[in-house]
Amino acid sequence: MASTSEPPNMTGFTVGLIGMGDMGKMYARRLSSAGWRIMACDREEKYDELVQEFEGNKNIQILRNGHLVSRASDYIIYSVEAAVIDRVVAQYGPSTKLGAIVGGQTSCKDPEIKAFEKYLPADVDIVSCHSLHGPNVDPKGQPLVLIKHRASDESFSKVEHVLSCLNSKVVYLSADEHDRITADTQAVTHAAFLSMGKAWHATKQFPWEGTRYVGGIENVKINLMLRIYAQKWHVYAGLAILNPEAHKQIAQFAKSTTELFQLMLEGHSDELRARVYAAKEKVFGAEGSPKWASKPLLRDDVLDQFSLRQPENGGPSAPSLPNNHLSLLAMVDCWSALGIVPYDHMICSTPLFRLWLGVTEHLFRTPGLLDECLKVGIEDRTFRRDDLQFTIAAAGWAECVGLRQFETWRERFAVTQAFFEPRFKGAVEVGNAMIKAVLASDEKD
Repeated sequence: MASTSEPPNMTGFTVGLIGMGDMGKMYARRLSSAGWRIMACDREEKYDELVQEFEGNKNIQILRNGHLVSRASDYIIYSVEAAVIDRVVAQYGPSTKLGAIVGGQTSCKDPEIKAFEKYLPADVDIVSCHSLHGPNVDPKGQPLVLIKHRASDESFSKVEHVLSCLNSKVVYLSADEHDRITADTQAVTHAAFLSMGKAWHATKQFPWEGTRYVGGIENVKINLMLRIYAQKWHVYAGLAILNPEAHKQIAQFAKSTTELFQLMLEGHSDELRARVYAAKEKVFGAEGSPKWASKPLLRDDVLDQFSLRQPENGGPSAPSLPNNHLSLLAMVDCWSALGIVPYDHMICSTPLFRLWLGVTEHLFRTPGLLDECLKVGIEDRTFRRDDLQFTIAAAGWAECVGLRQFETWRERFAVTQAFFEPRFKGAVEVGNAMIKAVLASDEKD
């Protein structure tokens, strides 16, 4: 819970950052701009590069290693990959300043908290955090999870005070609650987009250059798929592989995808319709219920303008083809099977999740659209090749997660990333604009 007292005198208080990747740099810049003194480091071979990058910022001091950061800082944030958090804390944790506060910025708290408990001195308080957005998204109004794991009220108040400059929406959770909610809101969402990219890569197509993927829903699919593959592989691997809660959800998504695709292939229209409509009612409520009457998360006119389609390919206004939207049907079937109500976690949702839930909601709540999808799934073979590759990809990611294979994940990710890489620049810019417009639309409503 939030602290109720004013923080004590914090004159001379120093924030340490171990790990200067994209999120570490974002925190360094935001906190130093608010007047906090920052000591930061990354791997020693990056020392000269970081010194040069931040030489104009008098509030940021780059040090050679985490020992120097740990012994001199009052609040140390480990901003490293979840896969290496144990090794990094084992290396630098014993050097932590007496009475300091330590936290982490990993997307999976289970290995992070275990590492802190194992390697940090007993006199050190533990307050972790997690900004639920990427480094290029303005943190204002975005969810910021704070976890008071082992700390006095005074220490927790200091952390709240330091991070208040982000102007984020603070959510107070335990480490277990954090991992369960991030699995519910992120793990399956990422699996869906990773599978889309794999499917389009397997069929050697840039979907925005053809005539099949046109319109608001397709814009979200394409832009967010590219946004994910433009990131570093470990951003999503750690959340999926190291989060125990994520395993069953990614496995269920693959199962839902396979079973729905089989129903389409075998022409079982009644069984397909009954299954999808049962999932619809379980996730979105019965038509006429209070949940059904709530305001839609997204508006078509917001999404239609964010297309990567060039004029020679018909431009943004090119006519769209009916699509069975297997990925969206499988998502709702997965939520239904696991008893997940996505609206319950909106306070902890990322911009990417809100977009994905918004287009899913649009499909299931727009009159006639869901029935059209089911009809296309049974009668139209236009998307069969893509759906087959999507189903194979979803199963592949689920197997990779189940076997906890980081190297296999990296290789699967890297080869598809290389395929789309020439198109990242424009796509990421369009994706950023789309997220900004959707968030602005949310605030306006």
